[in-house]
Amino acid sequence: MNLIFDIRQRTADAVSEFWRTKQLQLKASKDPSGRGAVTGGKQMDGFLSLIRDACIAVGTPEQCIFDKNNYLPGFFRSSKDWDLIIISPKGKLIAAIELKSQVGSYGNNFNNRTEEALGSATDLWTAYREHQFPTMGPPWIGFLMLIGRDADSTVPVRNHENHYPVLPEFANASYIDRYRILCEKLVSERLYSSACLICSPQNSDTFDSASGLISVERFIHSLQGHLIGCADEFNS
Repeated sequence: MNLIFDIRQRTADAVSEFWRTKQLQLKASKDPSGRGAVTGGKQMDGFLSLIRDACIAVGTPEQCIFDKNNYLPGFFRSSKDWDLIIISPKGKLIAAIELKSQVGSYGNNFNNRTEEALGSATDLWTAYREHQFPTMGPPWIGFLMLIGRDADSTVPVRNHENHYPVLPEFANASYIDRYRILCEKLVSERLYSSACLICSPQNSDTFDSASGLISVERFIHSLQGHLIGCADEFNS
């Protein structure tokens, strides 16, 4: 077990890899809309490596960490492919993590991202209630989001209040503010064990977390704490 783990440096490396991969996909794509860089995948692989190594650092066996074809049974749908899951040698689900990103087209995609996050958590927790997979208690569920910090994501967004007013926290909120509110509420409403919002200007390795409650350090430490508490489950 190695509790010394440079979260900020590893996050900076993951952010840099995100932008580098995105640029390579844009150059390779023949679609002038840039959709190839959205659907190409691989952009969040640096974060998968960060999370994997953070788990290994606290003694989680590498063979218990899965980052491909991670289908978990659902309740409202057949199954859901999570980005990373941890399963004990006895087959118990320990953790499941979803990774998302958004750069540009904020107005078109914010509600989609919100609905995906809510739906995935609701489906998993209902399946858990119905004993669709073995566990050692409630699994740790994480949501990590990277958003571009740019002119479009940092300006206030108009609210639609044709019939009823929206909640006051959405007044003069930018898309980064809206994602911060989403992530904080995902945790406060116990849909996710922890959530993380990483904001980064384009093509850099710099980032901030928008809120200490949803920082990358808090996210990783929460996951590591859960894994330390489950240490006995990894003794096959």
